[in-house]
Amino acid sequence: MKRIFFVDDSGPPFGHMLLALGGYLGGFDGNFLWNRIGSEYSMNVPVWSLRLLPALAGALCIPLAYQILVELQFSHCAALGGALLILLENSLITQSRFMLLESILIFFILLAVLSYLKFYNLQRHSSFSASWWVWLLLTGVACSCAVGVKYMGLFTYMLLLAIAGLHFWHMLGNQNLSNVSLLCHFLARGLALIIIPMAMYLSFFYVHLTLLYRSGPHDQIMTSAFQASLEGGLARVTQGQPLEVAYGSQITLRNVLGKPMQCWLHSHTNTYPIRYENGRGSSHQQQVTCYPFKDVNNWWIVKDPGMQQLVVSNPPRPVRHGHIVQLVHGITTRYLNTHDVAAPLSPHSQEVSCYIDYNVSMPAQNLWRVEIVNRESDTDVWKTILSEVRFVHVNTSAVLKLSGASLPEWGYRQLEVVGEKLSKGYHQSMVWNVEEHRYGKSQEQKEREVELHSPTQMDISKNLSFMAKFTELQWKILTLKNEDTEHKYSSSALDWITMDTNIAYWLHPTSGAQIHLLGNILTWASANVAAVIYVCLSLWYLVRRRRKIYDIPEDAWQLWVSAGEICVGGWAVNYLPFFLMEKTLFLYHYLPALTFQILLIPIVLQHLSDYLCRSLLPKAMFRALIVAWFSSVYLVYGTFSPVTYGEPSLSVAELKDLRWKDSWNILIRKQ
Repeated sequence: MKRIFFVDDSGPPFGHMLLALGGYLGGFDGNFLWNRIGSEYSMNVPVWSLRLLPALAGALCIPLAYQILVELQFSHCAALGGALLILLENSLITQSRFMLLESILIFFILLAVLSYLKFYNLQRHSSFSASWWVWLLLTGVACSCAVGVKYMGLFTYMLLLAIAGLHFWHMLGNQNLSNVSLLCHFLARGLALIIIPMAMYLSFFYVHLTLLYRSGPHDQIMTSAFQASLEGGLARVTQGQPLEVAYGSQITLRNVLGKPMQCWLHSHTNTYPIRYENGRGSSHQQQVTCYPFKDVNNWWIVKDPGMQQLVVSNPPRPVRHGHIVQLVHGITTRYLNTHDVAAPLSPHSQEVSCYIDYNVSMPAQNLWRVEIVNRESDTDVWKTILSEVRFVHVNTSAVLKLSGASLPEWGYRQLEVVGEKLSKGYHQSMVWNVEEHRYGKSQEQKEREVELHSPTQMDISKNLSFMAKFTELQWKILTLKNEDTEHKYSSSALDWITMDTNIAYWLHPTSGAQIHLLGNILTWASANVAAVIYVCLSLWYLVRRRRKIYDIPEDAWQLWVSAGEICVGGWAVNYLPFFLMEKTLFLYHYLPALTFQILLIPIVLQHLSDYLCRSLLPKAMFRALIVAWFSSVYLVYGTFSPVTYGEPSLSVAELKDLRWKDSWNILIRKQ
């Protein structure tokens, strides 16, 4: 709403843009701090419109579930049963009633599955018709939207690509199709399922970056070039700086890694202790650190080793890749230096200092070779903000590097900078970029100090291309890790299958009314049983078919396999990857997998009714059991509806009765 740039490690921006659209339509001005869960909304927050899209998406999942089962060639009765199970699933209801993205994600996942099934069923008799193209294109659009909401959507997208590939592989064996026809089918699928989703995914970021053009609190994790492209913040400082770094330039150097925090190459008059606490000695030279705040001691002057002047000549002589320079600290006028002395906290690396001549046998070693990492040619000019450079020490071949370790009190807790041997490989902590830059004009030190304190005043703009900003933002989203690795309601993937965990979303400040993410435990257990039955029956059928014994007709077998590809495959790809993730996990991460597993229940029930209950009496008894079971599902739904909808308020005794598992954290106020 305020056009302020932000980065969210939960995934791409499309889901947040949809929520923002709801707020925009409701007249929300963005003036609310979303910094505390459970805080009361102010009058300017249109809660109804912000919750509208998640609620609408959750409601539309019900007819989508019905249509998916119909397209899988199961009966309308089975499809109705699947839709009712989605309708009576407490966890899906809870998640869709808040400003959360899971219901929107599940909607696009189910839409993608339904669209592909519609397309596949049309394949047999009306290829390349208008409806065939509509459903194929809608599959790709829904997949890109699912991935754009959360990266979890990528799991279903990969599943549908695999199924589409398998179906096309079967088409290759169809002798009735010409080579030209097969090529057209291949190109159509490539366009709809790969090219269009990729283009749409890029468009989400394009809109995101176009709308959010103002500087915000998340700028700091981005590179200087990215920050400078935003309105306000760093852009106000760097706007109009000289583009090309020349001999005599006054610069600040920011470490590209930005971890554990953004910082700038820094020095001050204090020296390294003669001896450290562990007994090792130092050079007692002037400290060089990486400082996480803007400071006049962050300024350095790029000097030509063959000349004494510290000002830019006319015309300026630009520094290029491979040139040898000296870096002079602007305030103390001492030269950046490294030598064969162990660093204070990283004894296997070299100490970096500003050289003080103590008239001892320790000569200055202050020559550095500029290597532009992102150069296009070996004659590239070193550029402000845009160039990422390494400084390689001429005498020892060590690279100027941020170790990330925090120095003791004598180093004011600033970050350690070391010289790392080039043979140890490349790392972003070895890369620096010029953030602030001016052409030095003052040769006298007192005048130069005044100059270093003043803002830059030249007029050359620097803009990143969309692809450069997209690449950087995409990488940050993928690599950004939340510092809060532990959470009261976090859980492991194993806890989800049996619902051994819950999440408390809301508690009324005075009464016992509360909302929890808790599923319909009977539905969850039934889904697990259905999955086990499906796997066991499939193995049984496979073994029997290997022995040329066919228990069910071929068309029923193909139907059974197709249902498994979608439902069991959908459950597996949306669940098993979480065992490999090192992120903080919550119960709501299981909801997409659960949705596929719920759809499996009516599939298994119809199969058992059609092929295992062959006479009238077993069929009647089986149907009676299904009715009783559905009644129990509804009863469980009703039992937990007070903590699904937050009303009515329950007494302490009633809340204790809802704690069906000891691991559930039902909130009970102390009397």
